[in-house]
Amino acid sequence: MNIPDSINTKADFIRFIGLLIEDLKNNPTEWENKTLPDFLDAMANWTEDMDGYYINHHLPVPTTVNWQVFANILAAARIYE
Repeated sequence: MNIPDSINTKADFIRFIGLLIEDLKNNPTEWENKTLPDFLDAMANWTEDMDGYYINHHLPVPTTVNWQVFANILAAARIYE
């Protein structure tokens, strides 16, 4: 799956989540982490190692990620209908 070059707005982020859902539905064999526990575990591991990803791809390491908002999104998704 190609990640959009630029996700700058809430609407961009929502569209990207929709693309992830569609990709999982349409290409499940391409997903290593199909279950929620596996997906969340991989998310935690990748986040821990993400500086290396950016460095290896000659990209600037993000310094202004709003971790609180991202945590709020994940926590709210547990119970939001």
